[in-house]
Amino acid sequence: MDLAHLMTLGGLAALGQVVLIDLVLAGDNAVVVGALAAGLPPEQRRKVILIGIGAALVLRILFALIVTQLLQVVGLILAGGLLLLWVAWKMYREIRHDPPGPAPGVEIPGPAKSFAGAAWAVALADVSMSLDNVLAVAGAAREHPWVLVFGLILAVGLMGIAANILAK
Repeated sequence: MDLAHLMTLGGLAALGQVVLIDLVLAGDNAVVVGALAAGLPPEQRRKVILIGIGAALVLRILFALIVTQLLQVVGLILAGGLLLLWVAWKMYREIRHDPPGPAPGVEIPGPAKSFAGAAWAVALADVSMSLDNVLAVAGAAREHPWVLVFGLILAVGLMGIAANILAK
């Protein structure tokens, strides 16, 4: 572990960006996991949250391995940025032309009826939510692999704490 490289201005900036990204993106995971676990008895609730944390950790490690390799491909970041601009333009046009109100298709899941249903729903939700977190953290961490590792651990920890609070 090269702490001297981490204590540079670039390393500290990457660390700060990763912490901010984790604070913002941990919320969606926590809301979904907490909402799904809320309807279960306390013992099952803890198990569902632990399954969610475990799935998030495993998925983030796998996604991080893939994403760090993809970030090495020349032009891929530019293509991703152009795609993001296109998505932002489409969203802007929709917002500008649609009257204000609840977003169609956006809803927080209700409490799960069974342990198996909650565990399955949490694992499925972790796939998409882990990918967006890893993409953001890997992009911010770039040449600082320890910042990436710290960011992934921080995100999973924040998700677990917040999910427990929300589930109660």
